[in-house]
Amino acid sequence: MIRRPRSPGTRSGRQPPIGASSRIRPRGAACRPGPGALDEVLLDRLAIAVAAAVERYGPARTTMADPALVELAISATTDEAARGRALRLLGFAAGLPVHAVAVRSGLPLDRVGTLLCPARPVKAAPLGDVGVVLAAALDPARLPAGVRAGIGAPGGPECSWRQARTAPRFTSAREPVVRHADLGALALLAELDEDTVRANPDVAAIGRIDPEDLRTLDLYCATGSLRRAAELLHLHHSSVARRIDQLGRGLGLELTEPTGLTRARLALTAWRLLDG
Repeated sequence: MIRRPRSPGTRSGRQPPIGASSRIRPRGAACRPGPGALDEVLLDRLAIAVAAAVERYGPARTTMADPALVELAISATTDEAARGRALRLLGFAAGLPVHAVAVRSGLPLDRVGTLLCPARPVKAAPLGDVGVVLAAALDPARLPAGVRAGIGAPGGPECSWRQARTAPRFTSAREPVVRHADLGALALLAELDEDTVRANPDVAAIGRIDPEDLRTLDLYCATGSLRRAAELLHLHHSSVARRIDQLGRGLGLELTEPTGLTRARLALTAWRLLDG
């Protein structure tokens, strides 16, 4: 009986299926090919799948998020592909405008996030000395007293976060929450060199005012009205008028005139930026 010779690499004599030889590798060879053109596509698909699973099964339903993931979403050095993946993993749909908020508060950060945005998506995480909240929509009026917050404009989270970090510098006990968009040209003061600001005579004069007179000046600058400032201070308007007259002489400004009032407002704002 003549036996048919076996094909190389088989024991049964059957021919290997077409394409099987492409899976045969020398012993010890790597099983995974090198990076390919589809790797980025596969990573995106994986990120979408993970985000969907996270959103469905738990972590995305909570307000608190992984700080590393939030930092990736708001960092100016993150490339757009990685930022997009981070936002999807945080539960934000592609192309959805995102507000960034810088928060300082004694309240738990997840509580602040829930108050700011009762309806999700909203995510929060501590980052260094400040809390970060990312949200698709905001209701700052829901924040309780004692919370200081700066709100960036909706859009790219890296730009919104840069604005959000600037805005808290303009907050005060009278105005604890500031939207960067409401600052307008005042935001330019935050870009000035600190030594230049300190050397300005108007700013230096503000620094010499005692706290009580400073509060009077603040309310007068904010309202532009002696009577309204007197109401807020629970004083007679004539008493406030005398204080403003004395303050004007000390500052070298005519505070009842538009130019003097504008200079006082700018100096007071710049001094607050120095004071932190």
